[in-house]
Amino acid sequence: MSLYEIIVLALIQGITEFLPISSSGHLLLPAELLGWQNQGLAFDVAVHIGSLLAVMIYFRRDIGAMLVAWFGSLAGKHSDNSKLAWWVILATIPAVVFGFVLKPYIETYARSALVIGTTTVIFGLLLWWADVKARQHHNIYQLTWKTSLFIGLMQVLALIPGTSRSGITMTAGLMIGLDRESSARFSFLLSIPTILGAGLLLSLDLVEAQDAVDWHAMLLGILFSFVSAYACIALFLKWISKIGMLPFVIYRLLLGAVLFIFVFA
Repeated sequence: MSLYEIIVLALIQGITEFLPISSSGHLLLPAELLGWQNQGLAFDVAVHIGSLLAVMIYFRRDIGAMLVAWFGSLAGKHSDNSKLAWWVILATIPAVVFGFVLKPYIETYARSALVIGTTTVIFGLLLWWADVKARQHHNIYQLTWKTSLFIGLMQVLALIPGTSRSGITMTAGLMIGLDRESSARFSFLLSIPTILGAGLLLSLDLVEAQDAVDWHAMLLGILFSFVSAYACIALFLKWISKIGMLPFVIYRLLLGAVLFIFVFA
């Protein structure tokens, strides 16, 4: 890849990983618009590492407090942070289970512009409905095992390209009554094991493929995806309570329309 391609793809991955706008839809556009080739497994691993570092560093205090509290809960000392840690673990399980079962079928049948365009529009409208209709009066520490499991089950839908992992988990959070910032924070915390798992699977695929690795491209991919992801998380949490989800819904509808043009043109 050229330096330009590396920067553009890393920025796209870093930004779209955490915004509710579908990363798969955006990563399809450079290939459709500019005829770029697939970036390869090594670069996929790199941008996942950058995104993971960004969310872990941004939430480092939360993660530290949750880890300490979680170990304390094993000794019978329960707190809001220990419960939150358990809820993140619980909500991750459905994606792990269904991911192993459905991954071959999704890679074979669902990675098309038509599927991505359709899910981009449908789940964009669902996000709008949840944002308008939800009561939004609960904070993140008012989650229960039932509501956490519901968010985890909804996250399974993100296995379908175009759904947006962050989009569907924020939608689920709003549907159970979380306020906008809390739904976003839980989505971001939930992304940590999800991105880590995806990165490990990609790394295993990379080892098995035994492809040559462009370390320069990998390092730049990590850097630019980290910077864009970190900025995205910070700005999103700062603004989401004020602007709501409508701008992202409108953007998803426009993105879906562009993808449909490629399909039917």
